[in-house]
Formats: sequence, C-alpha cells, structure tokens
Amino acid sequence: MHLKHLSVVNFKNIRQLELEPADKLTCLVGNNGVGKTNLLDALYLLSLCKSSMGLTDRQCICHGEDFFLVKGTYEVRGGEETVSCGCTRADGKVFKRNATAYERLADHIGMLPLVMISPADSALISESGEERRRYLNSVIAQLDRGYLDAVTRYGKALQQRNKMLKNAGSLSYDLLEVIDSLLSDCAAQVFCKRALLLDDLTPLFQKYYELISQGKERVQLAYVSDLKDKSLLEVLKQNFARDCALQFTSSGVHRDDVAMHLDGYPIRKLGSQGQQKTMLLALKLAQVELLQQRLGVPPMLLLDDIFDKLDMQRVESLIGVISHSAFGQIFLTDSNKVRIDHLLREVQWEYKVLEVKGGEFI
Repeated sequence: MHLKHLSVVNFKNIRQLELEPADKLTCLVGNNGVGKTNLLDALYLLSLCKSSMGLTDRQCICHGEDFFLVKGTYEVRGGEETVSCGCTRADGKVFKRNATAYERLADHIGMLPLVMISPADSALISESGEERRRYLNSVIAQLDRGYLDAVTRYGKALQQRNKMLKNAGSLSYDLLEVIDSLLSDCAAQVFCKRALLLDDLTPLFQKYYELISQGKERVQLAYVSDLKDKSLLEVLKQNFARDCALQFTSSGVHRDDVAMHLDGYPIRKLGSQGQQKTMLLALKLAQVELLQQRLGVPPMLLLDDIFDKLDMQRVESLIGVISHSAFGQIFLTDSNKVRIDHLLREVQWEYKVLEVKGGEFI
C-alpha cells in the first residue's frame, strides 16, 4: 500500500495542503503545536474513519470554517483507490471510496492498514485495562470485520443486563438466562480472537524488543480473562448473587486485560521510562509485521514524537529496524531538526523533509 497524493482542506489547523509524500519516509519537523500531528491524524482518519485523538468529526473542522475535506489517492495491490472523508457542521460526515459513499464505516476498516505510535500510547501501560482492551479491538478490527459486530452485540447485551440488575429489587436468574446465553456466545467469539491475536503477536513483540534494546531485557505479554477455564455462561451463573449485590456485571470480556512484564515483573511498576517506551515501540512494530502477514500489504506507519525518553542507542536501533524492506511507507514527526538530520545521514532509502509552521508545510 502506498499513498501517492494527499489533499487536506480545513482539517484542524491545516487550511490547505496538497502533498506528494516520499515512497519510503516523510519527515515533518517543527515546534510543538504547529500541525505535525494533525497531518498524521488526517492519514489516520482515512484508514480508520475517526480521529486518533478521540475528537468528534465536527471538532476536527478548522475554527471559523463550516467543513473539512481529507482525500487520499493510494496504490493498493496494484490498483488505484481514492478515499475521502468530508464533514460539515450541518450534515456531519460522509466517507467515500472512489466517489461512492460507504453505508457502514466498518466495511472500510482494514482496506488501508495503518499503525500509529504516539505519546498517547503510554496509556497502554499506565492506565486501566480499558486502554489495553481498546488496543486489542483496534488491531483485530483491521484483520476481521466480523469482530466489531461481536463486540457491539456484546456491549448492547451487557448494557441490558446491567440495567436489569440495577432496576430489579428481587431478580430471579431465570430472567437473565436468555441474555446471558447471548452474552456468552458473543464473548466466546471476542475471547477466541483476542487470544489468537496475542498468541501471534507475542513472539513478534519479543523479537522487536530484543532488537531495539539489543537484548538487554526480556519481555512477556499475558492475556488475563475470566474465560480462560470456563464459558461466560458458567461464570455468570456462578457470580449471579454477587452481581445482584453490586448491581452490575462483574465478569466477562469487558474486564479482560493484557499483563505486560519485564524480566518477570510488571513493567508498569518497575520499568524505566525508556524501557516502557521501548515496550510500546516493540508492540506497535509487531503489529505492523502481523498486519503485513495477514493482509499481504505492509501497513502505513505513523511515528509521532517517538524519540523522547529513548537513549541514542535505542533510537539508532529503531531506525535500523524500520529501514528494513518489510516496512512500507513511514511518516515521522520530530521537533528536533538536528536529530532528524543526524538520523537521515544513516539511512539508505528515499526520504522527504517538510518544515511545519502554523499549519503550513514547506
């Protein structure tokens, strides 16, 4: 997959942009807050149909304007595809492929595979299991379009069950059997696909961590779930009295987590900032390789301000890793032009450097 041309109008602070990126590496250099990450967010939008920053579509419209338009022309599997996303304050978002609007945005996910590494990824280590579940969902969604349907059905059934637990003064389990059966069926699909993902992702993750750290530490991922030994239906029956007392469903795939360990200890508690950053980089690079294996095309890789808290040895190891031919098109942002110039002297592939000032790319 290769982005040939990008057009952006009124997206955040980018009022007008026409860009032909480099085949391999496009570097965006400039001070904080000038629009580097906004360009990456436009690329993220074209692949995953939403902002990477959790903003609503209308919040992405440039201040004082009534609409935004982001349009990309891609070479995909030997053919050309044009994807666009437009949003107006009055009518909302329209997402199109080759001028035809999608009826369901889920049908687009996975067509233009993409992985983004940014400072926000630190939440995968520092925050609750919800962040790690969201990450698993986002990865699997690019590989399996039916997965999001199972997650959505599970979420709706869970809301209904929690409402019954909260509103019923004295509840018989017979009233929950039908909804629990539905929950269990959806949960089995979600659990199975998450477990398979981690089985495939873990050895790749360990490989990239070793490459970046030069073998200094050993890391491990472990899937934590109530469904490892029992079906959810069994678990829900077992915890019925407890759930009635709590007035919510205390077990299920909505409570799953991923344990991250460094040399046998939780990295959240004992890992240095550099080690935590290395773990996040290794996880995302493993995701790149897994998507390439499953989809047959290397995903686009967005690297947003990734060098902070990494020593130069790990930075140079990282650049060596992503320079491999298995990695496709890369967009990289940094506020330190001297560092970028130094690193680019070490690479052997085509690159383009753009200086960013106030939403303009020079």
